[in-house]
Amino acid sequence: MILVTGGTGLVGSHLLLQIVKQGKHVRALRRNEKSVRKIQKAFSWYDRDVENLMQQIEWVDGNVLDLISLEKALKNVELVYHCAGKVSFDRRDRHSLLQVNQSGTANLVNAALEQGVRKICHLSSVSALGKTQQGETITENHFWKTSRQNSIYAISKYAAEREIWRGHEEGLEAVILNPSIIIGPGDWKSGSTRLFSTIWNGVPAYTSGIGGYVDVRDVASVMIQLMESDLSGQRYIISSENWSFENIITNIAKALNKKPPRLKLYPWMGEMGWMAEHLLRVFGRTPTLTKEIARSAFHQFYYDNSKIKNAINYNFIPVDKAIAHTAQIFLEDHKLKKIEI
Repeated sequence: MILVTGGTGLVGSHLLLQIVKQGKHVRALRRNEKSVRKIQKAFSWYDRDVENLMQQIEWVDGNVLDLISLEKALKNVELVYHCAGKVSFDRRDRHSLLQVNQSGTANLVNAALEQGVRKICHLSSVSALGKTQQGETITENHFWKTSRQNSIYAISKYAAEREIWRGHEEGLEAVILNPSIIIGPGDWKSGSTRLFSTIWNGVPAYTSGIGGYVDVRDVASVMIQLMESDLSGQRYIISSENWSFENIITNIAKALNKKPPRLKLYPWMGEMGWMAEHLLRVFGRTPTLTKEIARSAFHQFYYDNSKIKNAINYNFIPVDKAIAHTAQIFLEDHKLKKIEI
């Protein structure tokens, strides 16, 4: 039996789709019945027979903070894909981030050990690799360094990884994935997918930053291949290509038939923007631009994907094709009025 946590998220939904299309029966955690609609929508982007695919999923109500639901979900489970997690770069979310990402992972590891699970695949993030020097190429050998520049999200993901490694030392086979920025259709108002709706509304400027990007279908595919392999006790950077923010925004804008940005922003502008948004908290507004986001927009991150490519002989979907695929689904959803922008 296979268990997937976080199945209603961007990666989790695509992972479930690939698993059921292989004809496998899978169990998934859900917060409530309403959340399943996200899965149905995601499946409809790729297959017309949504009802048949959904029947291959056994749902268990609960979450990683509910020990009773975890014990129920892990009965007779051999493989666990851990995709559940909280994403936020707002320091006010420190408690909930550590609770979900660290404590939730600890709960899952403990329950998996107790129930005799053989192997776990943990979806982490390149954020858990820590900060680097400007222009430095990041590999899996990059060690975490305590720094005031580490976001609370990065800290929580690093803490979650430590729980996975603890489980590995206690007998669990384990692999960790560190994906870069994920491109793919999902909730158009949250996560990295929000980039498409933001650009649809118009982005007049770009920054000098550089980062790694990867198609969500690649992330799901690599997870399955690693779990079906004998590989264990390893982490892998999952990133297709390193692109500048200018190229990313320009390509998404063109794919959405929008005008690309012409104005270049500089670091001091980002700092001013963050401070202005920070002051708005006084008036009860939740800021959309945090200090961490403002600074990372100008940082140049380069990610080396050679380890995973050599481990399973994997070829990634090019970033331009990932953008085109996601933009096409966005435009279709918009035309059918399935999204509100």
